[in-house]
Amino acid sequence: MKQIMMRRVIYSLLPIILASVYFFGFKALTLQIVVLGFAILTEYMFEKRLNKPVSEAVIVTSILYTLTLPVATPYWVAVLGIIFGVVFGKEVFGGFGKNVFNPALVGRAFVYISFPIPLTAMWNEVSTSFPGGFARYMTPVIDTVSMATPMTIYRTTGELASINDLLFGAVSGSLGETSKILIILAGAYLIYTKTASWQIMVSVVLGFLVSSYAMIAFGFTQVLNPIYGMLSGGFLFATVFMATDPISSASTKEGKWIYGALIGFVSVVIRSFALFAGGVMFAILIVNTFTPLIDELVKMHKKRLKEKEAA
Repeated sequence: MKQIMMRRVIYSLLPIILASVYFFGFKALTLQIVVLGFAILTEYMFEKRLNKPVSEAVIVTSILYTLTLPVATPYWVAVLGIIFGVVFGKEVFGGFGKNVFNPALVGRAFVYISFPIPLTAMWNEVSTSFPGGFARYMTPVIDTVSMATPMTIYRTTGELASINDLLFGAVSGSLGETSKILIILAGAYLIYTKTASWQIMVSVVLGFLVSSYAMIAFGFTQVLNPIYGMLSGGFLFATVFMATDPISSASTKEGKWIYGALIGFVSVVIRSFALFAGGVMFAILIVNTFTPLIDELVKMHKKRLKEKEAA
């Protein structure tokens, strides 16, 4: 099934994939290839019974899912995650266009909970000098907390990475979350081509910033500085690529603003008060649950307004 929107998302992800290889080594690419193969195979096994072709959406799901993983993730763990995501995040709902949750995040949440060590404690150094990761299979493993991810460092030491390091990717983390500049450029491209909803992106960011500043004003010292928080972890990556999934996100104009703001708010709550260093993944899945209700309430409100105007 050829879908021009899916292709545009893939185009926007290509620089991020190349950057992941540069930062972490060729395993970033081989992990993509292995995961993609199993994603396509899994969807094919379901679709062949209905004589339907494999959709290009599964390629996007596979790429996004892999980019949420650390480079040291074992292949078998990554494969289990994508199979789970495609089956239980998509196929059990009827296939393409019928899923309630973002399949890539379903797979990521599954491996995050089931295999916490590879997903939370196995980080690699970032290569920032040419030729970078293009000259090696995988960068060295980090063995001290002082060199871990920005979110982990803040939680353990209270220290903040520099803005420049966060923007250009000189920090450890999952494959796709390091270079915020590339993510912002990808978001601009998706908005320009009308592939992704700018309302959702903006509302997620606003919800995050407003919630963070409000909690800080009320004295919650564990809330990270909003600007650093926005640039740390996978928040921007999830905002641009996950929250804007056209199938699992709100479809009404007003609903998109509510949907995005809720994601931003829940992200701050989880990051600040739960055990998880990064909360945006669970925030999106939680709000996905209420997406149909949000759209339905918006439609009911509009209907009542029209009835009042007509009366």
